[in-house]
Amino acid sequence: MSSNVKGALLALFAFGLFSTHDIFIKTLGAHYSPVQIVFFSVLLSFPLATIMLMRDAKPGTLLPVHPWWMAVRTLGGVISGVSAFYAFAHLPLTQTYAILFATPILITVLSIPILGETVRVQRWLAVIVGLAGVMVVLRPGSTDLTLGHAAAIAAAFAGAFASIVVRKIGAEERTLVMLLYPMMGNFIVMGAALGFVYKPMPVEHLGMLAIISILAWIAARFIIASYRTGEAAIVAPMQYSQILWATVYGLIFFGETPDVYTMVGAGIIILSGVFIVFRESRVGASRNTPVLRTRTRIGTPSTLRLSGLMTSGRFRDKDKPKPDA
Repeated sequence: MSSNVKGALLALFAFGLFSTHDIFIKTLGAHYSPVQIVFFSVLLSFPLATIMLMRDAKPGTLLPVHPWWMAVRTLGGVISGVSAFYAFAHLPLTQTYAILFATPILITVLSIPILGETVRVQRWLAVIVGLAGVMVVLRPGSTDLTLGHAAAIAAAFAGAFASIVVRKIGAEERTLVMLLYPMMGNFIVMGAALGFVYKPMPVEHLGMLAIISILAWIAARFIIASYRTGEAAIVAPMQYSQILWATVYGLIFFGETPDVYTMVGAGIIILSGVFIVFRESRVGASRNTPVLRTRTRIGTPSTLRLSGLMTSGRFRDKDKPKPDA
């Protein structure tokens, strides 16, 4: 079995775990505010973060080299987390995924002002096509747009912004700094708001929160392993397998049947994202390869922000585009 096949299989398994993780988010979202779900999922992730902290032998402090960029990234992480959790709770799974799949498209656009990336005609066309796919999913004017739709769009924008900031400063910041600040941001902000929305939680719901944190942690490790094993251009598109899981899980657990507009729009967005990934993987097509080098699982604060870990020096060489054979 080739390294690319192994990497793809590892990624497929990881995103399957993430999709399973989202079932618990949606289930809890029927009973609790996303503020409460985010707070406790992050709280239960701190022991895992502590293990990472203990294993990090790199000298230095936890003070950021770029405090303002780190503050902006943390804000983006907080907004994307609570918005995505709200969207999962109030929209069908397939619709939520379809909108969040626009994140690589938004990263491509944001890479222009933040990274100075040059986006040429072909990638611009992919961006326009992808945004058209989002409009197919939303169907403004012919269907009611809810706060859930707005939350999914906000999660995609904020997540893309947080990710592109990681791409800008990740080479100079300690990995743990990149991971812990968004966690602390979520913990502080959600903790401050918790008093307004808190509902007592039975043991079984606390257990679900623990499962959310554990699944996110395991999936994150598998994604890291997949990128270390296979080429980014092969591994990255595996995230779109979540639409299949969403279709199956939505039908089995929530009685959701995706309509034709959602599936067509999702297909358009996926094709656009795959094109951007493969376009960036070509030598000379992209100076920064922002999408290839920015892997954040939007909407899971408990994952410790994958992009922070994967843009650290340990993974940078693996991500460099390889010459054509």
